[in-house]
Amino acid sequence: MDRARSGRREKHEDRRGGRRRWTLLALGGLALALMVGGGGAVVGLWPALGLAGAALAITLLVLQRLEARSRDRRRSDEQRLADRLLAAFPGTVMLVDDQGVVEQLNPDFERHGGYPPGELLGRRVTTLDIVPLHGEFQRALTFAATRGQAWQGILTCRRADGERRHQDTTVLPLLEEPDGRRRLLIVQRDVTGKHLRCMHDQSQLERLQGTVSRLPAVVFQSRQDISGRISFLYLSEGLQRLCGLSPGAVMARAERLLDRVHPEDRDRLTASIAQSVVSLEPWWLEYRLVLPEGVRWLEGRALPRRLQDGNTLWDGLLIDVTERKQAEQRVQRLIGTDMLTGALNRRAFFEQGEAVLALAARHGRRVPLAMLDLDHFKHLNDTHGHAAGDLALQSFAMRCRECLRPYDLFARIGGEEFAVILVDSDPEQARDILERLREAVEGIELEVDGTAIRFTVSVGLTILEPDGSLDRALSRADRALYRAKREGRNRIRGPVEAGQSATSGDP
Repeated sequence: MDRARSGRREKHEDRRGGRRRWTLLALGGLALALMVGGGGAVVGLWPALGLAGAALAITLLVLQRLEARSRDRRRSDEQRLADRLLAAFPGTVMLVDDQGVVEQLNPDFERHGGYPPGELLGRRVTTLDIVPLHGEFQRALTFAATRGQAWQGILTCRRADGERRHQDTTVLPLLEEPDGRRRLLIVQRDVTGKHLRCMHDQSQLERLQGTVSRLPAVVFQSRQDISGRISFLYLSEGLQRLCGLSPGAVMARAERLLDRVHPEDRDRLTASIAQSVVSLEPWWLEYRLVLPEGVRWLEGRALPRRLQDGNTLWDGLLIDVTERKQAEQRVQRLIGTDMLTGALNRRAFFEQGEAVLALAARHGRRVPLAMLDLDHFKHLNDTHGHAAGDLALQSFAMRCRECLRPYDLFARIGGEEFAVILVDSDPEQARDILERLREAVEGIELEVDGTAIRFTVSVGLTILEPDGSLDRALSRADRALYRAKREGRNRIRGPVEAGQSATSGDP
């Protein structure tokens, strides 16, 4: 910008000088004309021409003197401006040759650079370097001199008293001189205070990051924009230990983590985030991630805040609670399990059954439910003793689990009474499953005190409609069970036989 202004000023002075030259030439021409025209008549032609030449020479001499004075005045003004700029510059300015020898310094160099000007003039500027001739200063000079490009960066320089200072340095190559040499302009500003504060802040940040990376949790900052898109602005290194994903990869694409949320938990996660966005209440949720090594439980906690652009930020933690959830599930299984047979007890059957029925209702599905009762179990107990009865119940429960699928609900709800909910089965499939179960129980043979014991099971089947009641369905299944008992035991009775409706219970 300064160079452009200087160029415009020189063009303006050239135009002014040109106008003065033409004016003086015009006056000289006029004088010549008067001398030739008027003087020629008096003194003759040749003397008049001599006088005209003398007048022209005087005019040109005056013109040269005026131009010389204008140049001197312009140079003086420029020099005074340059001196004022150098004196006011809050740092050091040095002019060096292509070998780094100092040729000129700004007047205030000693206060900023630490060396008296006379001590540094004629010496290499690399005297200021921590490692003279081989340090950072020398590399900066070599770069600017050989490539003809400006170099900028922070250099650590040594003052005359040995103190180290950090200088924001620019090395600018100037145009080549007529002799082919290239001079370099070096401008420095002391930024030691800022540099030390920056280094302190960097050290503090590194310590903080180290502490955060060692926490047994993932520290995160997430954002939901006004379109509803979720992104992560920060994730600590604990994410790698938690699920094997690098923080950078998830920050680049949040779906890498969100797609691993357990399918059964995705709706809950979406709903909890939406509620936090609307209410700005703290977000909390326990949900599962599906990982190659298995399912892992997370507890998420975060505090939301709304930004002026409408986006919502959360600052929070993700904590691995897999061990705690597994312990809770073990306790829950103990609480909800029949100790003798390992089947669900009545309380757990109703709790889990309601959840199964709620899911079926959302999808408009019908759910088969059956009651099972060991035939002549009282006689077995009275004849062979309670130990034999317990063994029969255990063998029956084991055979049922072998015939049923892992996700079917199987519970002991009374002495020798059991209940089954067949998940994702239609009535025809349910009857086939229960028939295989009945045949498997019929094949059980126990030996007690040298006596072979055999027993059978009767089954009552009903179909629970999407809007039905579990209690009423159990009552219908119980009536179907007693019908199987009355008709001879060791059989299945339910609503799908003889054109019976799905919700009726009695024949």
